[in-house]
Amino acid sequence: MTARKSAHLSAGNWVEIRSKEEILATLDADGRLDGMPFMPEMFAFCGKRFEVYKRAHKTCDTVFPVRGRRVSDSIHLSTRCDGSAHGGCQAGCLLFWKEAWLKPVPSAASAPTAAAPDLNGSRSATGCSEADVRAATQRATNDGTSQYSCQATQLPYFTTELNWWDLRQYVEDYSSGNVTLGRMLAGLMFSAYWHLINLGIGLGRPMRWIYDKVAPLWTNASFPRHTGRIPKGQPTPTEALNLQPGELVRVKSHQEILRTLNTESQNRGMSWDAELVPYCGGTYRVRDRVNRIINEQTGRMQDMKNPCIILEDVICEGRYSDCRMFCPRAIYSWWREIWLERVSPAEGEQPRTIQIESRPAAVPAERSRRSPIA
Repeated sequence: MTARKSAHLSAGNWVEIRSKEEILATLDADGRLDGMPFMPEMFAFCGKRFEVYKRAHKTCDTVFPVRGRRVSDSIHLSTRCDGSAHGGCQAGCLLFWKEAWLKPVPSAASAPTAAAPDLNGSRSATGCSEADVRAATQRATNDGTSQYSCQATQLPYFTTELNWWDLRQYVEDYSSGNVTLGRMLAGLMFSAYWHLINLGIGLGRPMRWIYDKVAPLWTNASFPRHTGRIPKGQPTPTEALNLQPGELVRVKSHQEILRTLNTESQNRGMSWDAELVPYCGGTYRVRDRVNRIINEQTGRMQDMKNPCIILEDVICEGRYSDCRMFCPRAIYSWWREIWLERVSPAEGEQPRTIQIESRPAAVPAERSRRSPIA
């Protein structure tokens, strides 16, 4: 199917998600529009109104080597996949919405409309039914397991090439309301600084030192691309806190966390990423204890040997990564328990955030690429 003409929605606009019947009419027999899957988890939002979180004009590909990709006629709302139709996957991905699946509304003044009537089994004029959408989520493999299909696994196929040096994307980042001018300038300055460090002319160490000395004047973050010191191949430390959803935790300092990483900035196979550094020292609530996710590269369910933690409102914002700078995908950051410390209720400390770019208020987002799990 071909999408309707873009409404050019921007962050802060209000939209109503079309009825189930209207959306089915836009889908092909595989439950897709322009290659983008409409997933069963999305039916629950039909007929409801949301404020646009960000325009999804670009995104990051976590299927192939990490790269930026251009997306057409799409936005992000404060809606995440709950994994109910995908084997209980706990990734909590921010959903993509084609603008053809939405209709603009003037403001938030009107109450959310009721969900569309149940049309399960009804078939649209294009030949797609809700049953078809559900059937498209997985297929049996020769070994008797399931291979899942979702927006994350199919992302390379409904997007197109986007080079980091294409300046038009940054113009749209700003004009769409996705990124403030201050955040954009800070990101571009860091990118230039990082490229200068990597020229191979001996500037790396002194420039990192200067960053660590000067940055505290306006931010709590040290140079975000420091690496660990534990030799590759040697075991990295672990700590079991048995954290549960709702508990209050504090993210340890960047220096404390670096002591748990090897020279490839990994702890037991999970990568530490520069995008996590701005959250160091902050206090947050545990959103989930993640034990299983769909591997985006294979489509297979992956049970984690060592569960990881995701925190409320703690997402990748694409601050420090050229190929995905200012990516609006809002992937949840993953945390080892050794990078966190429990905050006792007796301390009476409330969650605080460290001046992070606007986040979806109702989005209960990094895997700065899906971090490899051991």
